[in-house]
Amino acid sequence: QVQLVESGGGLVQAGGSLRLSCEASGNIDRINAMAWYRQAPGKRRELVAAFTRGGSSNYANSVKGRFIISRDNAKNTAYLQMNKLKPEDTAVYYCNFLAGPNYEYDYWGQGTQVTVSS
Repeated sequence: QVQLVESGGGLVQAGGSLRLSCEASGNIDRINAMAWYRQAPGKRRELVAAFTRGGSSNYANSVKGRFIISRDNAKNTAYLQMNKLKPEDTAVYYCNFLAGPNYEYDYWGQGTQVTVSS
């Protein structure tokens, strides 16, 4: 059974940095897409960063220039480097992998809390 295990969340002051990790365990067949989402209290889940089908990265306007998504294919791991954090970045962050030849497998991490104090 495939599980996505997230780590790296926590409490940080505004202007600080955090690095989130998301590692897939189990027998996962060809990860085709990796993405990070977040959900703040009372708000809808939103896409933060993702690798596109062509392999390039895509970011929400609110995090462009501050966040960097990266991946280690050999480790089935995605990362989200978050710099210059703002209080409005406070949310639960989720990783999402799409796998299989037809992107038919949809996996989610358990979520990790990121809290940015002002």
